[in-house]
Amino acid sequence: MRSSFFIFSLYAIIFGTCLLNAQERGMPIWGDPIPNKIATNEEELVERRPDRWIEKVQVPTVEVFLPENTYDATDAVVICPGGGYKGVAYDLEGTKVAKWLQKRGVAAFVLKYRLPTSKSVKENEKVAIQDLQRTVRMVRANAKKWNINENGVGVIGFSAGGHLTATLAVHHDTNFYEPQDATDTQSAKPNFVALIYPVITMQSSFKHAGSVRNLLGESPGKLTIDFYSPELQVTKDTPPSFIVHASDDKAVPVENSLVFYESLLAKEVLAEMHIYPKGGHGFGLAQKNPHLSTWIERFYEWIQTQ
Repeated sequence: MRSSFFIFSLYAIIFGTCLLNAQERGMPIWGDPIPNKIATNEEELVERRPDRWIEKVQVPTVEVFLPENTYDATDAVVICPGGGYKGVAYDLEGTKVAKWLQKRGVAAFVLKYRLPTSKSVKENEKVAIQDLQRTVRMVRANAKKWNINENGVGVIGFSAGGHLTATLAVHHDTNFYEPQDATDTQSAKPNFVALIYPVITMQSSFKHAGSVRNLLGESPGKLTIDFYSPELQVTKDTPPSFIVHASDDKAVPVENSLVFYESLLAKEVLAEMHIYPKGGHGFGLAQKNPHLSTWIERFYEWIQTQ
């Protein structure tokens, strides 16, 4: 009996460890070779402070959170954590949000995207948007397998991840990479997007200088700055958008959300915006703030209308 119990316990430990490692690694979004990647001695850096913070991403992955006991196809949300294009706030703005959505019957996919500050990429400003386009297409390509409504695939982004999301929203038809396989026959256009305290502009006085520098370098040209300023690129084909910001955000001023919202209205794109009086920047689910923490409920309700 003791022997059987020992073997079972050992199996459970091994299985649990493998499962944890698999969750941390996630599912690679590219085959071999990975587009826009060069061989270097650079290694991925993972810090826990207390949430996972990841820099120098080498292999972009997506971690899948599927709701249980669902019969009808569910909506899906790809999650882009922020980090100023220097790192990825993987748990604070990724897995914690995914688990919240999963419990409410929404499939969630946390993207660990490559960063323009990495020396392992060739075209720095394109690398994150390449990974996001690929992930949206990957979710749609696996819609039947994951019981997902392929016409209900959205993207939510936080801070610089919000800029990445807004970039996809306005440039979803741009080919940022050459097709790799059948997955790339899928559309990269989200059915809806959500921008949470997003970096938006690359060219105004209220830009987030760190994100601009990390994404575009020290001296980007005007055409590049304008292209990566989503408020200048909105069209009638931009997906419906949900926006959240705090008025007292000192890191990424609320004007970022305001100018994007105004651009959406000017092009008659459906938009909903919630501006909270206090919250600062990087609040994630804001679980310690009863008022601010309602933003995720509002987002969940909004999804049902799309």
